[in-house]
Parts: sequence; C-alpha cells; structure tokens
Amino acid sequence: MSANSVRRKALSRLMETLCLIAVLIALMPLAFILFYVIKEGAGALNLDFFTQIPKPVGEPGGGMANAIVGSLVLIGLAAAFAVPVGVICGVHLSEYPRTKFSSMVRFAADVMNGVPSIVIGIFAYGLVVLPVKRFSAFAGGFALGLLMLPVVVRTTEELLRLVPSGLREGALALGATRSRAAFTVILPAALPGIITGVLVALARVAGETAPLLFTAFNNRFWSTSLAQPIASLTVQVFTYAISPYDDWHRQAWAGAFLLVMIILSLSIIARFAVRRLERMNRP
Repeated sequence: MSANSVRRKALSRLMETLCLIAVLIALMPLAFILFYVIKEGAGALNLDFFTQIPKPVGEPGGGMANAIVGSLVLIGLAAAFAVPVGVICGVHLSEYPRTKFSSMVRFAADVMNGVPSIVIGIFAYGLVVLPVKRFSAFAGGFALGLLMLPVVVRTTEELLRLVPSGLREGALALGATRSRAAFTVILPAALPGIITGVLVALARVAGETAPLLFTAFNNRFWSTSLAQPIASLTVQVFTYAISPYDDWHRQAWAGAFLLVMIILSLSIIARFAVRRLERMNRP
C-alpha cells in the first residue's frame, strides 16, 4: 500500500471522527434539556393535572386541564388556516416559479419565516383583537397560523419540485389539465414530505408563548368559545414559572414536560406517516 493511500485513509478516518464529535456536541445540549425537563416534570404529573383547572392564587393543587384543551383548540385553528392556504400557495409557486407574483410570494414567505414571533403577535393584535376590542381563541389561532404559513408554503414548493417531471408530462399527455395534474398526480406524490413539513410547523407553534399573550391572552376557567380568551399550556407555564409559589413551579415543570411529549409525539407520527405513505405509493 502506497504512502498516499495510507495518508488518504488516515485523513478520511480523522474527518469521520471530527464529524462524529461535532454531532455529539450538537446533541449534548438537547440531551441535557430533555433529561432535566423529564427529571423535573415527570414526577410532577398526576391525575389532577389533567382533570382540574387552576386553583385560586396561593392555593396549592389544581391542574391545567383547561390549558391542555385550549392548546389543542389553538393548534387546530392554526392548522385549519395555514395548511390549505400554504399548500395551495406552494402548488402555485411550483407550477409558476418564474412569474413576478411568485417571486413576491416567495420573498414574503422567506421574510415571514424570519420575523420574531412577538412581532407576529403584535400584528395579529392590531388586525384581529383591536377592531373587536376582545382577546379570543380565534385571534390566537390566527397568530399561530401566520407562524406556520411560511413553513408550509416553502416546504410544499420544494417537495413538489422534487417530483419527477415525467409524472406531470404523463398526466398532461393523458388529457389532464394543468391544475388537475398538479392536485391529483403531483401533490399526492409529494404528500409524505408535505405532511412531515406540516407536523414540523405544528411542533414549532405548539411551543410559542409571545403571540398568545397578545391574542388569546389566557383564561383560568374552562372556555372553548372561539370568541373568548382561552387558556394555553405555554402561557400557563410562563405564568406559573414566574410566580413565587413552589406548587406552581412544580406544575410549570409538568406543563413543560407535557409540551415536550407533544412535540416528540408529532415527530414520531410524522415518521410513521411518511413511511406508510411511501409504502402505499411504492409500485
């Protein structure tokens, strides 16, 4: 074996080792955060946490049942707004990539993706809350939907571009219109990846607090009305974490643990959905 070959193999091993070390360094903060949240939060969970609403200030006990339901309502509203609009925008950007309108939409999506969430909250406050002079679940869902929208748009566009052009050409050759080919052939082919992008966007907004302080506000009581303030896990955890009461701190850790489990569950569901759809689409 020549000296050059030995040198190349040694350099390759060195770079593989450095890459492995870099991955471990990147994963260590995440592992520490997960370990600490699980350590503090898992032991704080009990049946009352899932079945009761918060107790009066200073009184121990109670739970976050209203906040759990409220978070699900807000996430559902955000998805109902962002997913249809985002997917249709992504289809348009994929089918007409070089038009001036598409360039404007793409630029707007990229800018929105980098806007701080608190700015989105202030925008939703001025657009939805101020005109009716009332915080509401609808305003909170709208704010979270705005945060989801750019992720769904750009994910849909990029994944539709990865679909082989032969599928589109075959559909057009069989007499399908361009819109029919896009929605019945191209979109189903990219559906596994789009679902993953939607779930990633849901996981992102599930942990947002700042926009909800300006829109849904909070509610210490049961409320599922879309026109009234509604509780959410993130705002409830924030409120409890800055309080002077030890029992509220315990419940804040329990809420943080539940949020982490929700995000982890969404990631696992995304994986299973992608694998199942890939098997269904496999010839």
